[in-house]
Amino acid sequence: MTISAWLKQATDELADELLPSPRLDAEIILAHTIRHPRTYLHAHGDDTLSPRDEDIANARIELRKDRVPVAYIIGHKEFYGRRFVVSPAVLIPRPESEQLIDMLQTLLPSSAELPGVVETRLVDIGTGSGCLGITAKLLFPQFDVALVDSSRHALTIAEKNARLLNANVETFVSDLLTNYPYAPDIILANLPYVDRSWDYQSPELANEPAEALYADDGGMSVIKRCIEQVEVRAKPGALLLLEADPSQLDAISAYAKQHGLKEVGRDEFVVAFRLGD
Repeated sequence: MTISAWLKQATDELADELLPSPRLDAEIILAHTIRHPRTYLHAHGDDTLSPRDEDIANARIELRKDRVPVAYIIGHKEFYGRRFVVSPAVLIPRPESEQLIDMLQTLLPSSAELPGVVETRLVDIGTGSGCLGITAKLLFPQFDVALVDSSRHALTIAEKNARLLNANVETFVSDLLTNYPYAPDIILANLPYVDRSWDYQSPELANEPAEALYADDGGMSVIKRCIEQVEVRAKPGALLLLEADPSQLDAISAYAKQHGLKEVGRDEFVVAFRLGD
């Protein structure tokens, strides 16, 4: 079968399953299978696929038809211009999480250089793939960065990404800040915030780790515990940047205010606080 014929067949199969981007998914899967960029497919549509490549690509299309995310099928996802390895042990990095890095860069000029602080400690809680903490380390190499997760399997992926991207970070298996041995200056946190009752969940979420997605108390139970820990464990003046659903941000801000945190920034999916202001 030629590349063009396979792409048409695969696109039609994915469209029949009502997947939102059937052609794009088919191109990404085939390009990954034959180890060429997508532009190669457009220029070599008449080339014939080897039987082995065709079999592998067909098997991957079957996974996609079962709603396995493309990132898990090909084993990586782009985040903030860099490629991160992913597996079903970690959440797939999402574009909305990039707002957290944007917010960090906006707030740092007035908050990073604290008087008398020898080094700035940044901790990425619930790091998963490590995309937030590693990106922060690469943008601000002077920071002491730690990646924290309660899942050893997730930290294995994060450590691999740190090696591949030459990011010098520490890792800790910890429930939030419980086993993190320092008082942080900056905390980044993309924690579970989905309530199971929400009716707009994608069927693809069934393939991602539930413990990284879902939380009780309207999706806010883990975020509230994080706020409580930051109040007693972080340095005065520390920054806390949280990702959450837009519908939760007002309630999070009100809860944070009760625990000594003042809101200092907000975007659609991100809210930032400073401790002790």
